Amino acid sequence: MTTPPVYFECRNITYHYPKTDRLIFKDLNCRLRPHGFHGLFGTSGVGKSTLAEIIAGEISAESGELTGKPSATILYSSNMERLPGWSSVGEHVAKVIPRRQTDRMEQLFSDFGLTACRNSRFSQLSLGQKNRINLIRYLLQEFDLLILDESLANVDEAMRERIIFNIKEMFPGKCFLYISHSLSEVSRFCDTILVLRSPDKTPPIIPINGLNIRQGESTDNSNLERIMLEIVHAA
Repeated sequence: MTTPPVYFECRNITYHYPKTDRLIFKDLNCRLRPHGFHGLFGTSGVGKSTLAEIIAGEISAESGELTGKPSATILYSSNMERLPGWSSVGEHVAKVIPRRQTDRMEQLFSDFGLTACRNSRFSQLSLGQKNRINLIRYLLQEFDLLILDESLANVDEAMRERIIFNIKEMFPGKCFLYISHSLSEVSRFCDTILVLRSPDKTPPIIPINGLNIRQGESTDNSNLERIMLEIVHAA
């Protein structure tokens, strides 16, 4: 049996919160395949965002190593980011993306239900609209791995589904790590789901296979329930 290729791997990662003795990770190991829509799930406070920031290189682990594709570009998007308010969101996004992506920008504004917002200032938008605009900004940049840390928070369920299907269709060769508090969402849409646990549990992270459904595919409810139970037991 052929072993699937590894795109990115964490080996023996240990981390405490700064200036505290609170242990978040101890000898944590995980890996991502080179492409696909993967999930990171866990209870609140278990360290999902911290692990995402370590993978993205925004903070450093105390020990362990990160290995992956040489010269890979890893981007980290979160729902806490805000854009400047001195220009319209359309003008701002257009300034920070490669010119060749202009047509795709227009497509994403349309697909994400934001065409009517492109001439608005960021401060005039709802939280869900702000998060969708911010996600578009990342999708139009060059990347190998894009981490979506609650990037679709405050977006209604039907629109989240539409956006995830569009991402899968438009970027089949890219790798995504999707962080969400929605158990059914990660179970339905993600390929591999990394279930992060407290550091006193062994192993600290467990991979589970999701349904990974795509546009036009129906949800197998019996398998969905089984996967959700697996995740709950693992967490």
